Amino acid sequence: QVQLAESGGGSVLAGGSLRLSCVATGYFYRHSSYCMAWVRQETGKEREGVAGIDRDDRTTYADFVKGRFTISRDYAKKTLYLQMDSLEPEDTGMYYCAADFGGTFCSSGTENLRYLEVWGQGTLVTVSS
Repeated sequence: QVQLAESGGGSVLAGGSLRLSCVATGYFYRHSSYCMAWVRQETGKEREGVAGIDRDDRTTYADFVKGRFTISRDYAKKTLYLQMDSLEPEDTGMYYCAADFGGTFCSSGTENLRYLEVWGQGTLVTVSS
């Protein structure tokens, strides 16, 4: 069974950068059409999709992070990354790594969180002015 574990969160000032990592364990390779995603949740708000990357390395981003965040993966290390630059206080929240084994999240839009099947426990990102 696939399990995900995030790391890399922390506290930064507005305009700063962080790189989040998500390590996958288990038989992830069995899912050929999978999509990996980053999702965030601000305190008191609903979770929102941030970015996704499919098996062909095609990426999709929410409008509020385009040009600032970059999602990527390292197949050998079974690790997903989210490089976050030009961080704003509005980016504060818990960031989760998630997987869609059908690949629909990456093709349908970052708002479709219902397709995500496996989630990590999250890593906290705090951006202050």
